[in-house]
Amino acid sequence: MNREMYLKELMEAKYGTVRNFSEQIKVPYTTIRSILERGVLNAKMENIINICKGLGITPEQLYNFEDSVVANISKIAVRLTEQRQNNVYNYTEQQYNEQNNIIQMPVQSDVKLYGAVSAGTGEYLLDNEPELVPYEGVVPEHDYAVIVNGVSMRPLFEDKQIIFVKKTFEARSGQVVIAYYDNQAYVKKYVNDEKGARFVSLNKSYDDMPIDETHETQIIGVVVL
Repeated sequence: MNREMYLKELMEAKYGTVRNFSEQIKVPYTTIRSILERGVLNAKMENIINICKGLGITPEQLYNFEDSVVANISKIAVRLTEQRQNNVYNYTEQQYNEQNNIIQMPVQSDVKLYGAVSAGTGEYLLDNEPELVPYEGVVPEHDYAVIVNGVSMRPLFEDKQIIFVKKTFEARSGQVVIAYYDNQAYVKKYVNDEKGARFVSLNKSYDDMPIDETHETQIIGVVVL
């Protein structure tokens, strides 16, 4: 089972049809159909984020689908007899129902916050010791955490949201990165296509930031989604 077939089955399992799913998450049906036909890797990041939110999965799980537990289970399940496939389905349904009957208590922990990145007009990351702040939720594997200032990355990130970052100086086109741009720190989507390299805001009220010889730029991390 490939990513696109997995997505389609999830959409139909949760919403009945792909069209119902598209209406629920307010993404055009033609856009979702194109993603299922042309492939996830060719889709815009904002569409992938909306689809994943609607299905209760993360973009990281989707992009790493070939290595995921779900993918491995699917590969094995298709080789089973019909009776054994029914057994797998019944057990999975039982686990799902038990999961939904369990009240999940919020997980609270302390994270080391290394300053702010701008989803707006620019920020300066801290060079000194990080600040220890409380965080409610699951903390993913990361190298450092920062807080977002501004709204240029809505709907992905809200103002004052804590985000987690893996340290790297390189990124693929389409990834959300932390970058220095003229000595100030930003969180933006990195795009490199026929129009050139640039940092892009998901909020279309903000202009793109071109990456060229007139600006000092350096990617310093990729955001864990």
